[in-house]
Amino acid sequence: MMWFRTAIVLLASCALPSSAVFVDEIDHLDFHHALLGTPSPQSTFFHQPSSSSNASLLYTLSERSIIGAVNPRDGAIVWRQDLTQLGSTQGVEGFLRASDGEATVVSAIGDKVTAWGAPDGKLHWENRLLGGVVKDLELLELEDGRTNNHGRDVLVLSEGKGGLVQRLDATTGTAKWEFKDESTDVPFQVSSSATEVFYISLQSALLKGYKIRVTSLDSQTGKQKGHHTLSSENDVSGPESVLLVGSNTASPFIAWADKSSKTLKVNIIGSKNVVNFDIENTSNEEIRDIKIYGPTGLNCLPHFLVSYDTDSSSWAEVYHIDLQTSSISQAYRLPRTSGKSVFAVSHRAANVFFTRITDTEVSVFSSASHGILGRWPFTKSGHGSSSSAVAEVISKGDSAAVRFAYVLDSGDWQLNRNGGHEWTRHESLSGAVAAAWAEPNVSEDLVHELELEGHEDVLSAYIHRVKRHARDLEHLPTWLQELPQRIFSSFLSAEVTNLDSFGVKKFAIVATEKGRVIAVDTGNHGSVSWNVKVVDTADWKVKAIKTDLGAVTIYAEDGSTVSLNVTSGSIISQKASGAHIRSVALVPTEKGVNTVAVAVAEDGTPLEPLQEAGYLVTLSEDYRVLGWDLSNNKVPVWQFLPPAGERIISATSRPAHDPVASIGKVLGDRSVLYKYLNPNLALITAIGPNTATFYLLDSVTGKVLHSSTHKGVDNTQPITSIISENWFAYSLWADLTDESESKGYQLIVSELYESALPNDRGSLGTAGNYSSLGGTNTYPKPHVVSQAFIIPEPVSHLAVTQTRQGITIRQLVCTLPASDAIVGIPRHVLDPRRPIGRDATPAEIEEGLFRYTPNLEFDGRWYLTHSRDVAGIRAVIVSPTLLESTGLVFAFGGDVFGTRVAPSQAFDILGRSFAKLQLLGTVVALAVGVWFLAPMARRKQINLIWKR
Repeated sequence: MMWFRTAIVLLASCALPSSAVFVDEIDHLDFHHALLGTPSPQSTFFHQPSSSSNASLLYTLSERSIIGAVNPRDGAIVWRQDLTQLGSTQGVEGFLRASDGEATVVSAIGDKVTAWGAPDGKLHWENRLLGGVVKDLELLELEDGRTNNHGRDVLVLSEGKGGLVQRLDATTGTAKWEFKDESTDVPFQVSSSATEVFYISLQSALLKGYKIRVTSLDSQTGKQKGHHTLSSENDVSGPESVLLVGSNTASPFIAWADKSSKTLKVNIIGSKNVVNFDIENTSNEEIRDIKIYGPTGLNCLPHFLVSYDTDSSSWAEVYHIDLQTSSISQAYRLPRTSGKSVFAVSHRAANVFFTRITDTEVSVFSSASHGILGRWPFTKSGHGSSSSAVAEVISKGDSAAVRFAYVLDSGDWQLNRNGGHEWTRHESLSGAVAAAWAEPNVSEDLVHELELEGHEDVLSAYIHRVKRHARDLEHLPTWLQELPQRIFSSFLSAEVTNLDSFGVKKFAIVATEKGRVIAVDTGNHGSVSWNVKVVDTADWKVKAIKTDLGAVTIYAEDGSTVSLNVTSGSIISQKASGAHIRSVALVPTEKGVNTVAVAVAEDGTPLEPLQEAGYLVTLSEDYRVLGWDLSNNKVPVWQFLPPAGERIISATSRPAHDPVASIGKVLGDRSVLYKYLNPNLALITAIGPNTATFYLLDSVTGKVLHSSTHKGVDNTQPITSIISENWFAYSLWADLTDESESKGYQLIVSELYESALPNDRGSLGTAGNYSSLGGTNTYPKPHVVSQAFIIPEPVSHLAVTQTRQGITIRQLVCTLPASDAIVGIPRHVLDPRRPIGRDATPAEIEEGLFRYTPNLEFDGRWYLTHSRDVAGIRAVIVSPTLLESTGLVFAFGGDVFGTRVAPSQAFDILGRSFAKLQLLGTVVALAVGVWFLAPMARRKQINLIWKR
């Protein structure tokens, strides 16, 4: 047996503790929705980044001010850039433009114009406009608009003290010329034709409305060549009244409609003539929306489409512009259809195509004639109806092929090829403000029956259980039918077994700022199970999400609540706005099955008393910490006021699920340091001028158990904290030492013990009962051991991994906004008892301690996100599973990311590399060998008996 023991020792030596995720587990144990946000219709298009290739990418500038290039084949992001990092973009319109075959795309938002590499998103140049906000952006398509074969020059219209038109160099972004409008007109748009540049502004009329003023500019010098006004004051009440200002076409035009939507008015820019067209509305229903679609490109045919929508139907008309006579005529009319239609315009060379998308059909038309080049049935896949689309058409004689990307009302983005669904990007998940875990398909009847059995006598409970199991036999035939498939799939699939029954399959209920509630199935690679619009708002301030058996309830800042079914997403109940609340506390009940929501007012007062035993800690608007008895919310039990000059910014408590597997830490000499385990701890963060103080309070009495102050703190940098078991951690930017002026990002970890001496319980001794209300003699302060680590970048959010029994080593989950990553640092690395200035002794090594170094570099194996850029993370939530080795992590905010973590490795499940087929083959071979050798062995035994 010596060889067997030697093999066991060698295998054990290879099992080093590691939190790394293997390459073959990426996209298997985790999922990542890299999000851009809902695409803006005016800044989304197909574009070929190289003239030498016909391959196109799908470009967009989203409503969240993020530029991205998406591969149309699979919907994956090729590159993206967040323009909010360039400055404030709140409430400012953004623009994105590209020219056919050019390797540059140009964006503008706020006061910045930026050029990016179309294939890779690299920054080419950037120009900040002094004292102005960009109102329009166009690329010069005329021949002199090209600079040394490096792209097209840029036309920028900005608004400050009047309108300012600038022509920027395509290579450097510097201004070649500028035209300043000294009048009081409202700058509107900039346009260009094959020979001229036009500045469009709205001139206030004497009585009401606006006249459209067109100023012609020399494309080489920017000097004014002439101007004229169009009589539109009776129809145009603001910029929203103008339907379209065409640009970079052979014949750009301006279009608007009268206020009764009975006449369409079109002016070819450069002329003073306005052409009127009667709108043929045969349904006599009110026209709700009019949109105009025209191509961009000097070589394109000067054709455009006008679409009309009523409450029940839609139709469109196609118009042609004659370049020789500068006249406009209606070419043909697309038939009226029931429901809403979405149109997209595209061009290839000089040919222009219109794609029409209805609820049931996709059709492609040539702008030259009404003949249908292609028609396919269309079945929408997703939540909501189509709101906008962009298309790319390839014409083959009298037929065509089309792929189009369309945006749904929910905000999701999908691509369809010839009527067939290709992919979906769940952009509605962007802007998540809150999230919580929920158990899908939880049987409420089973829970009620178990509660009933718990309240009955032993005999009645036993009889009730036997009857319940008898009823469960109804599902036996179905279970037997599925058994062969489960057996075969367990051997043939990459996963060793289906872990859904072990709590790995959970819903992450996400609430977004646009009033949507979305269920993300973490057990099915982050698929969206349902997506429901519950509030019509663009800034939904959610304070808490409470999940119970079969239902989820969202609490908003305005006091409104909405409850939904976890499985289907259907709305169970909804309450309108009530009292304005500051926060919502989720208090566990005595049975621990459900939680009770306690709304807290701005002054820190709980709005309703609860018949629950326990205490609640709240924050008030005047920077006080208040302690409340849950059964009496009239007067706080205690209050904590920080010193003068400080204000409290956050309060942190232990997680609701925070099991303690051991009450002490076993040292190398087999002595024990007993942990200070107080379930009523609260960590308070207060900041002052260049200082930050962290107070550890007892939430029952309000006593300060420990405090620490840091100087030289930059309060504009993230300050975050977490508390768990008998330790807490926080991160900030501050002075490294009191004597040194060096600063850096720090991560401070503190552990709490009952005494500094091993095998000592402190003044409590072996007392079985104690009370926080008995004074410091019966409830002493903890012994605190702290240590600080210098980390390379800021941490915006902290969380701690959870397992069912708390046996598995914990990880400190840190969100890194600078590198768009999430790391899980093992707790033993952050042990504040690591020896300083010396190597660890053999006894300390046995504990897992090693020499302390102040610089904590993030090990590549700690990155839960691997090499992904998980951007814009607001918070991370964690959850245990029924497997002690495994926990769940879900991050939300800008992107959405989820993964499983096994800090002590997956010791209670088989790995993916386990040789299942080899094991089965070995068992079968042994069975065959035994069956074959058994007669021989019996024959040999019989022969031995006869030989005797």
